[in-house]
Amino acid sequence: MSLGQELAPHLPFLRRYARALTGSQTHGDAFVRATLEAIVAAPDSFPRDAEPRLGLYKTFHAIWSTANIEEGDEPNGDAGASPEGIAQARLSRITPLSRQALLLTALEGFSAQDAGYLIGASPQEVDNLVSEALAEIERQTLADVLIIEDEPIIAMDIETIVRDLGHNVTGVAVTRDEAVAQARAHPPGLVLADIQLADDSSGIDAVRDILAEFAVPVIFITAFPERLLTGTRPEPTFLITKPFQRATVKAAIAQALFFDAATVPAG
Repeated sequence: MSLGQELAPHLPFLRRYARALTGSQTHGDAFVRATLEAIVAAPDSFPRDAEPRLGLYKTFHAIWSTANIEEGDEPNGDAGASPEGIAQARLSRITPLSRQALLLTALEGFSAQDAGYLIGASPQEVDNLVSEALAEIERQTLADVLIIEDEPIIAMDIETIVRDLGHNVTGVAVTRDEAVAQARAHPPGLVLADIQLADDSSGIDAVRDILAEFAVPVIFITAFPERLLTGTRPEPTFLITKPFQRATVKAAIAQALFFDAATVPAG
């Protein structure tokens, strides 16, 4: 099996990670593309001391870390409302390394040992970084959250997670029309959405309708992530696969609010 064939199954998930880390599909895909170009240009340099997925993420991190060092310039005048400007406001409160550790373990499912290999830290240091990131999450500005989910048990589970984080749940919608109506009645600061709803309507369409009226971050939680990771249309920045872990939802909420201008800390 060629290296390309070994890496292909992992690319959709690297793209998911890159989007969550950068807060942008465009920027995330640019880093993934640069990673693949580096591998093609120097295949002999690809890490062979670990399994292909780890080697792929290791190469990505080498490029992303270098880019972050090089991009330490002052943002331009209107960058305040852009993902980059928002991130600058956040980075004084949570370090990129802590976010990497949290996303690698909670979102991507790497062990502390594997995450340490990727970011150059010991497992104990990874655990400490994750603790730092989670502590910062607890200090996030609270948001009003709309949940779009037609399965009652899952909806209750998500609602419990959201409330335990200190956020307010404005409603739980089970259809597209109900979701749009609830968003209009109580404009949310965050939307958590399934893609397949009770009346066979689409959570994707519900989110599209909501985004036409409100600028709000969205996290999709679905058993069918491949329907959204096609590469042929705009894809969600934040995507969680069912069944999910509590820490995964928590990390995704933190990242979604991390890049949301409405919750940028003052000062």
